[in-house]
Amino acid sequence: MRIVVTGASGFVGRLLVRELLRARTFAGAPVTRLVLVDRQAPPDDGQPADPLTRVVDGDLVACLDEVFAEPVDVVFHLAAAVSAECEADFDLGMRVNVDATRALLEAARAQSATGGPTVRVVFTSSIAVYGRPSAGDPSPTVSETTLPTPRSSYGTQKLMCEHLIADMTRRGYVDGRVARLMTVAVRPGRPNAAASGFVSAIIREPLAGRPTVCPVAPDMRLALASPRTTVQALLRIAEAGHGGGPGQVQGPTPVNVPALTVSVAGMLDTLRRLAGARTADLVSLAPDPAVETVVGSWPADFDNSRAAHLGLLPDPSFEAVVRDYATDHPEALTDPLRPRQLG
Repeated sequence: MRIVVTGASGFVGRLLVRELLRARTFAGAPVTRLVLVDRQAPPDDGQPADPLTRVVDGDLVACLDEVFAEPVDVVFHLAAAVSAECEADFDLGMRVNVDATRALLEAARAQSATGGPTVRVVFTSSIAVYGRPSAGDPSPTVSETTLPTPRSSYGTQKLMCEHLIADMTRRGYVDGRVARLMTVAVRPGRPNAAASGFVSAIIREPLAGRPTVCPVAPDMRLALASPRTTVQALLRIAEAGHGGGPGQVQGPTPVNVPALTVSVAGMLDTLRRLAGARTADLVSLAPDPAVETVVGSWPADFDNSRAAHLGLLPDPSFEAVVRDYATDHPEALTDPLRPRQLG
């Protein structure tokens, strides 16, 4: 089983690679090679490279001949330009999100056309494909059957790719799987260029003793998934069989990663409760209309039934999300969190 991960040096990509290396199997078959593709080399963690991995550095389109020089069984396509980047530079978003995805799909199609295996393509889409329901909508809960009406270039580009994957799957060129990601929080390290980057920052930075700015109103509600939940969902969607039964996917029909809905005020209250007022007061409010417009266009309430059909559940609470972050990254905290309250 030869597996390719694009965007492998990104945060979610690194976590996914770690899980694949830990398991060393995929859908019951041994992983024989894990090809890691990214513009940037993986961070040097001081550990020797795993002999199962092969790193391919460079532009995805330019690397495709090298990637497909040997038969590919599965591609996790995570490489993308993120939301704020796409709003700032339309051409960048089209080149990275649409053109590169089409080139990847065409390479997979060419493999199957010459007698190679049909590639299972797992595409990371986004809740940005939706528009937030209007205030008067009597049924604001979103599911995979909700008509996508993106209100950002990023969401539009992701939706374009979803439709292309669906059609190429219908034709038998690829075996497409689409996972619509929620905002992933809490992310460690430096902030990225996503409009939703503040969601992690308002927890990560204060816990590290650094001030930060929240660019949206406290009453804004968001749909989140922790890194653990996100990676678990990607693997489950990728490995699931086809069909309508429990634990199976129905062709390229998108699956929303199970969502936890929380307000910004609720997030800050959780931070105050777990880390104290001194830490929580490091967050200041300074609404940014550009960020509010992009993030405010995403829905916040989701029907998680399709994910549950695959055995996936949302994070139980935002407190659990923060505690998971503290457990996974103790070096990033200036002080430990308060103990869990019993009873």
